Amino acid sequence: MSEKRKMTLTTQVLLGMFLGIVLGLAFNLTGLNAGGTFTGDYIVNGLFHVVGKMFVNALKMLVVPLVFFSLICGVCGIGDIRMLGRVGTKSFALYMLTTAIAIATAIIIAAGLGIGGGLDLATTSDFSGREAPPLTQVLIDIIPTNPLAAMAEGDMLPIIFFSIMVGISILMVGTKAKSVVEGAEIANEIMMKMVNIIMAVAPYAVFALICKAVANLGLELLASLAGYVLVLVGALMFHLFVTLMIVLKVFSGLNPVTFMKKIRNAQVFAFSTASSNATIPVTMRTVTERYGVDNSVASFTVPFGATINMDGTAIMQGVATVFIANVYGVELGMAGYLTVILMSVLASIGTAGVPGVGLIMLSMVFTQVGLPVEGIGLILGVDRLMDMIRTAVNVSGDAAVSCIVAKSEKKLDTEVYNDPTAGALSVDDAIHIDPKIEEELAQVVDRVHGQT
Repeated sequence: MSEKRKMTLTTQVLLGMFLGIVLGLAFNLTGLNAGGTFTGDYIVNGLFHVVGKMFVNALKMLVVPLVFFSLICGVCGIGDIRMLGRVGTKSFALYMLTTAIAIATAIIIAAGLGIGGGLDLATTSDFSGREAPPLTQVLIDIIPTNPLAAMAEGDMLPIIFFSIMVGISILMVGTKAKSVVEGAEIANEIMMKMVNIIMAVAPYAVFALICKAVANLGLELLASLAGYVLVLVGALMFHLFVTLMIVLKVFSGLNPVTFMKKIRNAQVFAFSTASSNATIPVTMRTVTERYGVDNSVASFTVPFGATINMDGTAIMQGVATVFIANVYGVELGMAGYLTVILMSVLASIGTAGVPGVGLIMLSMVFTQVGLPVEGIGLILGVDRLMDMIRTAVNVSGDAAVSCIVAKSEKKLDTEVYNDPTAGALSVDDAIHIDPKIEEELAQVVDRVHGQT
């Protein structure tokens, strides 16, 4: 067996990300990514773009059926239906707590360093704020008038609500619905196998996604906004490695080092796709198979967190608000900063599942504290890279809260959590098909056709 095949999938994905960054920088610094060049048009924005988008679409393809079947199985296997209410309450409280801590930390760091003071930058693009739907409408829309339409649109909160209702209804029907439960269990297992198949090509897809992003972003833009970028990245890393790990240790007693080692795969997927929703299949697999969280908890906490957990976005709100306020010479004061914290926490609920949620939330915050919304144009150029990093932080928060809630409900297998090899995959494992199973299924198909 070659050395490549001995690598774990996580190692190969990290290697793909590293090579993508190196090649992307090479393309950018040499000008090979410029429009009109063969490399720029056919490699960076051609081949790499196609490979990356196909991979992201493949992940998104799994989200709705995985969440639907997983939640039905979770509700049916929960044992005590009152636990569902406890899981929901604990998850919501923890997500809101970490979001509030995140933005408060970001404001303290950014204000303490005084980023943006004396900086005279022209906006890199025009930006007009979009209105977020009112909280009342968000609450109304949780109940879908058409569940199939919600699934087609990928609206997570209505899908979660409908799936839970289906699961509860199955429990009320009782033993007559046994075959439906078994079918849902089989469908859920099939979807998890599809996750493994897609993960097998992840190293190449991650390489393409990262290379394209770095090649088009470049160092010049990063240099012009160095203060903003460095403070934002620093605040994100502080929240990830300090705040979340303290919360994990305090509320669950679990080992943060073990947590960080096992979350890397999901973080790389989140970084590459810049989408918490697209990363749901990988996060779900990591939480259940790597950490040992029972599906009855993970099936709710992971999609719920991908929808409303905005730790990384909240940190961006805090740093960006301080940065733009200093650039325009606006003094916010303690009242202004408290308003930003409150607005960001409320907006994380009110804008749940809305595309471009980060910039919508930021425009809401700017309007509330009297900052010019067009100032967002200053940071738009680097928002793609920052979005990738904050999505990785968001996904880490989803996983941490899932572990905390599962531990509190005695739904976490600590042996799996502490086992460094539990749930680890190689490429061979991800796409392995047992020849005996192939033969058995072929015989079943032959028998079925012989009866028709």
